[in-house]
Amino acid sequence: MNLDQRNDNQPIRSGELPVVAGPSEDLSDLSADDELEGTPFSKWTLPISLFVATIFTTLWAGAYQPHSQGRRGPVDFLLDSPESLWQGIPFAATLLTILVTHEFGHYLFSRLHRVPASLPLFIPGPPHVIGTFGAIIRIRGPIMNRCALLDIGVAGPLAGFVVAVVALAVGLSLSQVGASRYGYHYGEPLLFQLMAWLIFGSLPQNAEILIHPIGFAAWFGLFVTSLNLIPIGQLDGGHVAYALWGARQRTVAFAIVPVLIVLGFVGWPGWWLWAFMAGLWGFGHPPVRDPHVPLGRGRIVVGWIALAVFVLTFVPTPFSFH
Repeated sequence: MNLDQRNDNQPIRSGELPVVAGPSEDLSDLSADDELEGTPFSKWTLPISLFVATIFTTLWAGAYQPHSQGRRGPVDFLLDSPESLWQGIPFAATLLTILVTHEFGHYLFSRLHRVPASLPLFIPGPPHVIGTFGAIIRIRGPIMNRCALLDIGVAGPLAGFVVAVVALAVGLSLSQVGASRYGYHYGEPLLFQLMAWLIFGSLPQNAEILIHPIGFAAWFGLFVTSLNLIPIGQLDGGHVAYALWGARQRTVAFAIVPVLIVLGFVGWPGWWLWAFMAGLWGFGHPPVRDPHVPLGRGRIVVGWIALAVFVLTFVPTPFSFH
C-alpha cells in the first residue's frame, strides 16, 4: 500500500481531470532522491527501526499462535518462555517476505518513474494474531501520467501475490487434514480453495485443513493483497482503477462502499471499518499531471490481471467463530 502525499497547485474540482495547457514538465534530469525532502531520521532511522520492531512482533505472534487457545496471554507466554521465540520463524519469515516484496515493488517502480517515495514504513502490531498492521510508502512527488500510476500501483500487489502463491503451495503441502474444531476460523478465497483441492482433493465431512504456519502467513498475504486491491481512493486498487478508467474510478468506489456495508451485516463486521475509512480517505483518486498519455495494450492487460487477482483473493467472511 502506498500513501499519496502529493500537492498540486492547480485547483481541480472533484471528478474532473486537469486540463493540460502545454507540454508536461520534464523531470528527467531529477532523481527521486533529489525531490524527496527529509531528515536522516525520517529517511533511514525510522524505517529501519519500525522494520526491526515488526520482525520482533511477527516472531512473537508466530511463536504464540499454537498457544493462543490457552489461558496465557502473549505477554505471559513471552515472559515464561522467551526461548520459544524462534518457533515463530516460519510464520514471520514468510509473512515479512510477502510484505517486503509488496512494498519494494511500489518503491522500485517509484524510482523507475522518478517519483520521490520513502522507504517502506512497517507498522508493528500486537502479537495476538500476526504482529503487524502492514506497511505504507509515502509518495511526495507528482505522478506524471497514468502509465506511471499503473506501474507503481500494480507492482506491489502482483509481486506480493506471486510470493504468497508460492508460500501457500509450500504451506499447504506441509499441512494436515484433521477433524473440524470449534473456535476461530478463516475464510477461504477462491485461490485457496483451488490449491487446497489440488493438494488434498475433496475433504471428508467434518474435516478441515490444519494449516501450517507458512500456509497461515500466505493466507494473510492473500488477504492483504485483496484489501489493497479494493478500487477505492488511494489504495492500490484505486491507483489501478484510476489508471484504467480515469474519473470513472470514483463511480466504481461509490458502488463498492454499499457492498462493504452489506458484507459487514452478513459476513465480517470489519468491512464497516473499511467503508468508514473509505469515507475518510476519499472515494476518488487524485488526478495525474498528464492524463492524455495512453496506457497501451500491455498495461491494460496487466491492470485487468490485477483486478482478477482481487477476485481470486477476496473473501467475504475472512474471520468467523464457530
